[in-house]
Amino acid sequence: MYEIILVDDHSLFREGIKLLIETEGLGVVMAEAENGQEFLDLLSTHKPDLVILDIAMPVMGGMEATRKAKAMYPDLKILVLTMLNEETNYLDMVHAGAMGFILKTAGKHELEKAIKAIKGGESFYSADLLRRIILNQHASQDVGTALTDTSDVRLTENELEVLRYFCQGFTVSEIAARIFRTVKTVEARRSSLLHKTNSKNTINLILYAIKNKLVEV
Repeated sequence: MYEIILVDDHSLFREGIKLLIETEGLGVVMAEAENGQEFLDLLSTHKPDLVILDIAMPVMGGMEATRKAKAMYPDLKILVLTMLNEETNYLDMVHAGAMGFILKTAGKHELEKAIKAIKGGESFYSADLLRRIILNQHASQDVGTALTDTSDVRLTENELEVLRYFCQGFTVSEIAARIFRTVKTVEARRSSLLHKTNSKNTINLILYAIKNKLVEV
């Protein structure tokens, strides 16, 4: 069974997410925490498959907790569940190690989609949050190691097709179904895109593509 830790300072919200996760068969909530420090303390006795946490919390917020948790367990999968906030730098959470973001206002379908994507080793980003990252001035100046000069970057039509779908928020499995190819084929094209654009992960790849006008969103 897929084991999950929920980290949020609102107990009623945690109860609702727990009910949804277990009712829909997405996993089992093995533990809960009200803040980042409680979450880190839990890691001494719990080894979750996934952590779902908020960013804004008392005592210790999600940003610091994510950095410290990933330093302890680099392979830990973290999904950020948050409100759309102009003050939040979501790209910093990406750099801290978060594998995905969805809004607290999202429906159960998007939560299910996010959990399944991260469970399969993919990233998942809410379209609204992705737009916020793109529009954030700091984010646009910090696209990881991606180059802004595309003169030496040569992408094939197949790679561009996959890139467009990533920029629309589709997962690897969804892209595979849409282009009638195997998941391995899409993963191979993603790997090639990451290498050619010198991007560390899918979110950096998306930012690179939009910043350099390889796609339109």
